[in-house]
Amino acid sequence: MAGAVGIYAGAAVAEIAGCFAFWAWLRLGKSMLWIGPGVASLMLFAWLLTRVDAAFAGRAFAAYGGVYIAASLVWMWAVEGTRPDRWDLIGGTACLLGAAVILLGPRSA
Repeated sequence: MAGAVGIYAGAAVAEIAGCFAFWAWLRLGKSMLWIGPGVASLMLFAWLLTRVDAAFAGRAFAAYGGVYIAASLVWMWAVEGTRPDRWDLIGGTACLLGAAVILLGPRSA
């Protein structure tokens, strides 16, 4: 479980950074040179998700979704300077709880 948390956290940072590179180029008027690091970051994200110990890709991706949502709120605060409000925090918590259920729920073979 601890390994999955670290992998998911790294994947979230890589995905958000990669997507933000495109956002910066297309929405903030930054240089096209942002695309190269963005693509590399998205490739790292995809590779990291293959490191999660899960029998099915869909389950690994579904659990990651909750982590991604919470990490996006942290990114909004840390990088974009906008503090999440209580609804962001409630929603992010609900998503993390859902991710935990998917990742840790008992499975029958």
